[in-house]
Amino acid sequence: MQTRTLGSQGLTASAIGYGAMGTAIGYGPSDDTESITAIRRAHELGVTHFDTAEMYGWGEGEKLLGRALAPIRDEVTVATKFGFTPGYGQDSRPEHIREVVEASLRNLDIETIDVLYQHMPDPNVPVEDVVGVMKEFVDAGKVKYLGLSNTGEDTVRRAHAVHPISVLQHEYSIFTHEVEPLFPVLEELGIGFVAYSPIARGFLGGAVKSRDHYDASDFRHRIAWWEPENFETNVAIADELAGLARSRGVTLSQLALAWLLARKDYIVPIPGSRNAGRVAENIAAADLTLTAADLARIAEIAPDGGLGGRLAGRLS
Repeated sequence: MQTRTLGSQGLTASAIGYGAMGTAIGYGPSDDTESITAIRRAHELGVTHFDTAEMYGWGEGEKLLGRALAPIRDEVTVATKFGFTPGYGQDSRPEHIREVVEASLRNLDIETIDVLYQHMPDPNVPVEDVVGVMKEFVDAGKVKYLGLSNTGEDTVRRAHAVHPISVLQHEYSIFTHEVEPLFPVLEELGIGFVAYSPIARGFLGGAVKSRDHYDASDFRHRIAWWEPENFETNVAIADELAGLARSRGVTLSQLALAWLLARKDYIVPIPGSRNAGRVAENIAAADLTLTAADLARIAEIAPDGGLGGRLAGRLS
């Protein structure tokens, strides 16, 4: 698989990475053995960048990813995040950051975190203070590169002035374009972009179901794309996109991932699946080149993304 450069500090990643949230939370019950098989299959097929967070099972997701990657640790980059509380509030106090990062190192069973993100801005802690603590871990050799997630231009600029930010992570897909106004800023500052939920939380996976089919803990109960007043319209959009995919001899998820890869050469989508077969399907999208006509048709079908909205993420 081709690699992409994320930022100006030396971070590189496979064109498609792996997002491990679903192995611990968010999308119903999971099986650790199946998840580890899927993660290792991703690596076998060329994936070198794996993403997790403290919030994903409050350490359990990190432990699982650490076990899965242990035999191949030197061949991959590992990213994790801090900044949430179990009640989904924000906590980026310096003492909390230090506690969480040390715990992440233990959970992942690694000596160095390749990419450390602030998961969400904390309105009570200036980002300058946050990045100052993150820089401590870089200076100590425990973190290689710094990132921000779910934030906006002012925060990015202020953070980057303290220590170079290599990558911004945010939700981005055919169904949600909210982050696009930030791209000129990223290009100005030399920052890469990692796209999470690139298949629109499964809506563009080719087998979307109404929310009553999902476990009560599933995050899709909180997303407006699945609201009854939006669902059928969004299904119709997905069906049209699926028709375009079939005309190209690919799946809807592959079309969605190829669209992201075509947007900018510094974008790395991180789809996550606990099924090794779906992992292989997603990774095959790296070999798909969309034509100008394909891209125009996607823009015609979904000019404003999906109807409704994504899980709230502050751009501040």
